[in-house]
Amino acid sequence: MVGLQSSVVNPFERATYVASAHDLGQMPPEAGLEVAFAGRSNAGKSSALNTLAGRNRLAFVSKTPGRTQLVNFFAVAPERFLVDLPGYGYAKVPEKERLHWRYLVGGYLQNRASLCGLVSIMDIRHPLTPLDENLLAYFLPTGRPIHILLTKSDKLGRQQALAQLASVRKALSGDGKVTVQLFSSLKRTGVDEAREVLGGWLGLATTREPAL
Repeated sequence: MVGLQSSVVNPFERATYVASAHDLGQMPPEAGLEVAFAGRSNAGKSSALNTLAGRNRLAFVSKTPGRTQLVNFFAVAPERFLVDLPGYGYAKVPEKERLHWRYLVGGYLQNRASLCGLVSIMDIRHPLTPLDENLLAYFLPTGRPIHILLTKSDKLGRQQALAQLASVRKALSGDGKVTVQLFSSLKRTGVDEAREVLGGWLGLATTREPAL
């Protein structure tokens, strides 16, 4: 009997920590393709990475916003990487660290030739803050795609979540390189959709051949 449907597979299940960088000069040599994750502190960035990889502690989930100040690289296949950028927007971070974030993350986003796309993490209850919009405006001129995960969608009712999704899409309708979806690490909402988008960027298979 021929199976009529193929199922989504996890292209990130072999994700392995490679390196961390506190300075541009400490980053691994550029090779292959990278997808970066950026978002406000406590928006659910590390949880999203863990969920996409199907791992509990691939990326460290801190209860203290602003704690992660490193760029972390995870290999998912030969010369294919997910990159966890430091969170932004936490009020208690000293000004010196804010300036370092701009230097480190700004330099990475503008100059990293192997970077093929950006995942922007936004809490669905507070999307498109001024800092989020600044990040999008900074990255859009590179011409690379941006995929927004509206995280913690389980915190809203279904209709509220869909209304927020429609609102964000409308606000960004003029930016052809930006796509948006609902996402919940807790309920696993949107996991397959996100894996397909990012796997496509990295040239990784996200579907299993139909069983015969």
